[in-house]
Amino acid sequence: MNASVAAPDREVSAGGRATSDPGLSTADAPQKATGVAAEVRDTLLGADDMAPATGQDATGQDAARQDSARQDAAHKDAARQDATELDAAHKDAARQDATELDTARLDAARLDAARLDAARLDAARLDAAQQDTARLDATEQDTARENATRQDVTGQDAASGTPAGGGAAPPTVAAAPGQTGRETRKVLAARVVAAVAGGITLFAAFPPLGWWWCAPLGIALIAGSLYGARPRRAAWLGYLSAAVFLFPALAWVRTIGDDVWLMLVGTESLFYAAMAALAALVFRLPGWPVWFGGLWVAMEWARGLVPIGGFPWARVAFSQGESLFTPYAAFGGAPLVSFAATLSGALLAHAVLVRSRAWRRAVPVGLALAVPVLTLAIPRPGDEGRSINVGVVQGNVPGRGMYALGDEPAVVLKNHANETKRLAAAVWAGKLPKPDIVVLPENSTDIDPYQDEVARQIIHDSVRDVGVPTLVGAVVAIGEEHRATRSLVWDPVTGAGAYYDKQNLVPFGEYTPFKDIVLALWERAGLVGRQSVPGDKPGDLKMGRVTVGAVNCYEVAYDDTVRRTVRAGGTPLVVQTNNASYALSNLPPQQLAMSQLRAVEHNRAVVTAATTGISAFVTPDGKVAWQTRELVADMNVVKVPVRTQETLATKVGALPEWALMVMGAAAAAVAAWRTRRRGDQVRND
Repeated sequence: MNASVAAPDREVSAGGRATSDPGLSTADAPQKATGVAAEVRDTLLGADDMAPATGQDATGQDAARQDSARQDAAHKDAARQDATELDAAHKDAARQDATELDTARLDAARLDAARLDAARLDAARLDAAQQDTARLDATEQDTARENATRQDVTGQDAASGTPAGGGAAPPTVAAAPGQTGRETRKVLAARVVAAVAGGITLFAAFPPLGWWWCAPLGIALIAGSLYGARPRRAAWLGYLSAAVFLFPALAWVRTIGDDVWLMLVGTESLFYAAMAALAALVFRLPGWPVWFGGLWVAMEWARGLVPIGGFPWARVAFSQGESLFTPYAAFGGAPLVSFAATLSGALLAHAVLVRSRAWRRAVPVGLALAVPVLTLAIPRPGDEGRSINVGVVQGNVPGRGMYALGDEPAVVLKNHANETKRLAAAVWAGKLPKPDIVVLPENSTDIDPYQDEVARQIIHDSVRDVGVPTLVGAVVAIGEEHRATRSLVWDPVTGAGAYYDKQNLVPFGEYTPFKDIVLALWERAGLVGRQSVPGDKPGDLKMGRVTVGAVNCYEVAYDDTVRRTVRAGGTPLVVQTNNASYALSNLPPQQLAMSQLRAVEHNRAVVTAATTGISAFVTPDGKVAWQTRELVADMNVVKVPVRTQETLATKVGALPEWALMVMGAAAAAVAAWRTRRRGDQVRND
């Protein structure tokens, strides 16, 4: 026991000696040990005395401990249950939070995806708009480059570099459509110069000059002035080129008055302005020379329709009376000839205006040349072995201008009757072959033979001398206030017979539109006198062994009038005309060129009889075989082939014209739609 008690007070060293507490000295160690032993003994004795009380208390303590243990266990179980329920609630809440978070993240992801798709779509639209804008920029730049003067282009080559085609590329000087930039003055001046030069060159293609190859060149210059311009600018450039072209081309109208000339040119130029505005749109499409040609045909069609019956004079086709383009008339009439010449000119413009490699520029040039050259391979109808002798009389008139018929009553009638008698004398003398029929001009009698016995007798005597049916041109009364311009068949035995009344009347010449207003403003309008009324039947007239197709003067410019006469059986065509007021102007040769075109268009010979000239005979292939001088009395007998075979143009009528017009209009509509859509995209972006 003592050893066990003493053990805490000291430790045994590894060598076997006890090491005392460092707090005690060596001398105090025996006393200290004795005191400790005594304390231990007393403690043990006290523990024995208290043993019975401790046993009783222990039982109660055990019960208390058990109760406490039970309570602790119960508390622990409750705590565990509470903890379990709390953990379950926490887990459920966590799961719900996680689900909601996942849903939120999924919604956010979907929203981000939608935004990304929208951003990509916007980016795609922006890229498309930028590409379209870039194309327009290139078009405007090309236009500005090509229309600048050659000196400017040459002087700026070094600064601008060299294009892929090997040529020099001048700097950009024009803003693309949709931008705020303006063309430089040099570019605008170049456009004006091209428009003016184009108008002058186009005029040179028409008679009396008749340089037919100038038509595509003039159109090429006009196209060059319009290419790349905005519609508004193109409109006034088109108006300018038209005015420059029409003022000299319609100079014969000055006989009536300069004011009429100015008003006519001003009105007709509006059609060219409208066409030019549409052309500015179609120039943005691939293959624009074709669409431009279709628009040109549509413009000429509209000119021949409105206002007040239209004015189809000076169509491009009428500059091609005898050219490489003329054979196209047999396939599609005058509209196809105009289209072919316009297409050729537009292809030339394309070769100059659109930048590309040299060999690519050669393609449109080759096509431009191929368009007219291809007609050399077109087979033409052959002779059918029938012919007739036609006597042509040109009696002349004493006056000039608005008073060409002179003051002497019946002078025009007497002149033509005397020339008819001279023809009869030449035939009886063997100087001329005997005619089968004789043709006199429009207005070959200035007296109504139905109402005047003297006039009727003069005509009958001259026709009886020549001895064959004669076509007389007369102005006859219709009621008390009207008249008709009539082609009247006069038989040497029975006298006046079948007739044809002119359908297409000359406004302000044969009738007065808006009569009350015009008469109040212009005294000259009173010279019209009785108002002419149009006929309503084609001009097929039986004369001897043939049925001629009568066409009166101004009508030769109208496609449908001539075509219906041919379809009715008219062959040959007979054009009676009175050009006395316009003698020595450019009208007579222009009208003769129209007759040449009609001959090829319908495979018919054309005989023209004019009061003062030009009287002529045109073969079915468009060649002038005989013609008179102007302001002289003349007559002749010509051998005229009689053809009955119809051309494709005669059979299909206006179908080619409508096809070309619809093509041009559709191209303009597509170009306008694309331009508007591009503008909407740019604004949205």
